[in-house]
Amino acid sequence: MNVDNCPRCGRLYVKNPSELCQSCLKELEHQYEICVDYLRKNRGTNIQELSDVTGISIKEITRFIREGRISIANAPNMMVACEVCGTLIREGHMCDSCRSRLSKDINQIKQTMEDASTSKVTESAYRAVDKFRK
Repeated sequence: MNVDNCPRCGRLYVKNPSELCQSCLKELEHQYEICVDYLRKNRGTNIQELSDVTGISIKEITRFIREGRISIANAPNMMVACEVCGTLIREGHMCDSCRSRLSKDINQIKQTMEDASTSKVTESAYRAVDKFRK
Protein backbone atom coordinates (compact mmCIF):
# COMPACT_ATOMS: atom_id res chain seq x y z
CA MET A 1 0.00 0.00 0.00
CA ASN A 2 1.45 3.38 -1.01
CA VAL A 3 1.09 6.02 1.66
CA ASP A 4 2.37 9.57 1.86
CA ASN A 5 1.94 12.75 3.86
CA CYS A 6 -0.65 15.20 2.55
CA PRO A 7 1.10 18.32 1.20
CA ARG A 8 -1.62 20.60 2.62
CA CYS A 9 -2.18 19.28 6.14
CA GLY A 10 0.62 16.77 6.69
CA ARG A 11 -1.66 13.83 7.56
CA LEU A 12 -0.81 10.33 6.41
CA TYR A 13 -3.04 9.15 3.52
CA VAL A 14 -3.24 6.47 0.88
CA LYS A 15 -1.81 7.88 -2.36
CA ASN A 16 -4.34 8.82 -5.01
CA PRO A 17 -4.29 10.80 -8.27
CA SER A 18 -5.25 14.06 -6.55
CA GLU A 19 -2.27 13.73 -4.17
CA LEU A 20 -4.34 15.02 -1.23
CA CYS A 21 -5.92 13.33 1.76
CA GLN A 22 -9.70 12.87 1.77
CA SER A 23 -10.39 15.72 4.20
CA CYS A 24 -8.29 18.22 2.18
CA LEU A 25 -9.92 16.99 -1.01
CA LYS A 26 -13.37 17.62 0.48
CA GLU A 27 -12.28 21.08 1.65
CA LEU A 28 -10.94 21.88 -1.82
CA GLU A 29 -14.21 20.77 -3.41
CA HIS A 30 -16.13 22.92 -0.92
CA GLN A 31 -13.96 25.93 -1.83
CA TYR A 32 -14.56 25.24 -5.52
CA GLU A 33 -18.34 25.16 -4.98
CA ILE A 34 -18.20 28.48 -3.09
CA CYS A 35 -16.27 30.07 -5.97
CA VAL A 36 -18.62 28.74 -8.63
CA ASP A 37 -21.73 29.86 -6.73
CA TYR A 38 -20.36 33.37 -6.27
CA LEU A 39 -19.30 33.61 -9.92
CA ARG A 40 -22.74 32.52 -11.11
CA LYS A 41 -24.32 35.37 -9.16
CA ASN A 42 -21.61 37.97 -9.89
CA ARG A 43 -20.26 37.58 -13.43
CA GLY A 44 -18.39 40.90 -13.40
CA THR A 45 -16.08 39.99 -10.53
CA ASN A 46 -12.30 39.71 -10.68
CA ILE A 47 -9.97 37.31 -8.86
CA GLN A 48 -9.14 39.75 -6.07
CA GLU A 49 -12.80 40.45 -5.31
CA LEU A 50 -13.62 36.73 -5.46
CA SER A 51 -10.83 36.00 -3.01
CA ASP A 52 -11.85 38.80 -0.64
CA VAL A 53 -15.52 37.82 -0.55
CA THR A 54 -15.09 34.05 -0.33
CA GLY A 55 -11.94 33.94 1.80
CA ILE A 56 -10.31 31.56 -0.68
CA SER A 57 -6.72 32.34 -1.66
CA ILE A 58 -5.91 33.71 -5.10
CA LYS A 59 -3.53 30.78 -5.53
CA GLU A 60 -6.38 28.28 -5.14
CA ILE A 61 -8.69 30.24 -7.45
CA THR A 62 -5.92 30.42 -10.05
CA ARG A 63 -5.43 26.68 -9.66
CA PHE A 64 -9.13 26.08 -10.36
CA ILE A 65 -8.87 28.22 -13.50
CA ARG A 66 -5.67 26.53 -14.73
CA GLU A 67 -7.23 23.09 -14.18
CA GLY A 68 -10.18 24.20 -16.31
CA ARG A 69 -12.67 23.82 -13.49
CA ILE A 70 -13.57 27.52 -13.53
CA SER A 71 -14.07 28.99 -16.97
CA ILE A 72 -13.18 32.64 -17.46
CA ALA A 73 -14.76 32.77 -20.92
CA ASN A 74 -18.00 34.28 -19.54
CA ALA A 75 -16.29 36.39 -16.88
CA PRO A 76 -14.95 39.52 -18.61
CA ASN A 77 -12.98 40.82 -15.61
CA MET A 78 -11.42 37.49 -14.62
CA MET A 79 -7.76 37.13 -15.57
CA VAL A 80 -4.79 35.11 -14.33
CA ALA A 81 -1.14 36.09 -14.09
CA CYS A 82 1.46 35.04 -16.65
CA GLU A 83 3.65 32.41 -14.98
CA VAL A 84 6.81 34.17 -16.17
CA CYS A 85 6.31 37.92 -15.79
CA GLY A 86 3.00 38.25 -13.92
CA THR A 87 1.12 40.18 -16.60
CA LEU A 88 -2.62 39.51 -16.49
CA ILE A 89 -3.78 37.21 -19.30
CA ARG A 90 -7.05 35.57 -20.30
CA GLU A 91 -5.77 32.20 -21.53
CA GLY A 92 -2.76 29.91 -21.38
CA HIS A 93 0.14 30.04 -19.00
CA MET A 94 2.27 32.77 -20.62
CA CYS A 95 1.62 36.14 -22.19
CA ASP A 96 2.41 36.67 -25.89
CA SER A 97 5.61 38.56 -25.09
CA CYS A 98 7.04 35.79 -22.91
CA ARG A 99 5.92 33.12 -25.38
CA SER A 100 7.67 34.84 -28.30
CA ARG A 101 10.82 35.43 -26.22
CA LEU A 102 10.88 31.75 -25.23
CA SER A 103 10.37 30.66 -28.83
CA LYS A 104 13.17 32.97 -29.98
CA ASP A 105 15.53 31.63 -27.29
CA ILE A 106 14.74 28.01 -28.22
CA ASN A 107 15.38 28.67 -31.91
CA GLN A 108 18.65 30.44 -31.09
CA ILE A 109 19.85 27.52 -28.92
CA LYS A 110 18.79 25.06 -31.59
CA GLN A 111 20.75 26.98 -34.23
CA THR A 112 23.81 27.17 -31.96
CA MET A 113 23.68 23.42 -31.35
CA GLU A 114 23.34 22.70 -35.08
CA ASP A 115 26.30 24.96 -35.86
CA ALA A 116 28.40 23.31 -33.16
CA SER A 117 27.56 19.79 -34.33
CA THR A 118 28.42 20.52 -37.98
CA SER A 119 31.75 22.13 -37.06
CA LYS A 120 32.70 19.15 -34.85
CA VAL A 121 31.95 16.70 -37.64
CA THR A 122 34.32 18.39 -40.06
CA GLU A 123 37.06 18.87 -37.43
CA SER A 124 37.05 15.36 -36.05
CA ALA A 125 36.27 13.29 -39.14
CA TYR A 126 38.75 10.58 -40.09
CA ARG A 127 40.52 11.00 -43.38
CA ALA A 128 41.49 8.06 -45.47
CA VAL A 129 44.95 8.16 -47.01
CA ASP A 130 45.65 6.17 -50.12
CA LYS A 131 49.09 4.62 -49.50
CA PHE A 132 49.40 3.28 -53.04
CA ARG A 133 48.87 6.59 -54.77
CA LYS A 134 51.86 8.85 -55.04
